[in-house]
Amino acid sequence: MSTPVRDTEQVGAAADALVAAFTEGRLDDYFGAFAPDATFVFHSTPQRLSSTAEYRALWQEWIDQDDFRVLGCTSTGQLIQHFGSTAVFTHDVETTVSTSAGQETVHERETIVFARAADGSWPAVHEHLSARTAG
Repeated sequence: MSTPVRDTEQVGAAADALVAAFTEGRLDDYFGAFAPDATFVFHSTPQRLSSTAEYRALWQEWIDQDDFRVLGCTSTGQLIQHFGSTAVFTHDVETTVSTSAGQETVHERETIVFARAADGSWPAVHEHLSARTAG
């Protein structure tokens, strides 16, 4: 039987693994951290992405068109909130990326919603990324 402390540890481990895969460019692991029907809302994208496959296809477009690469990512201010078999993970992220235009460091806030699966794992089912303002 799961306990709130154990659930928090498991969600924290799932979030840490997701962020590490993103940071290290391990795309199979990164996209594998999401449920196939996960949704994505990004401030830099005009439409909601309706599946992990749709997000992965967009990522490939970024690579093909702009030589997009993640060079580093730091996660701070992490908070995990539980709501039954759902957990909301929020944090601030500082990500350095490289494109054909050069390097850029972006400051954002991110919410990732995790849902406990039948096997006890915690796949991400929704991600929302917004620009973080100074202050």
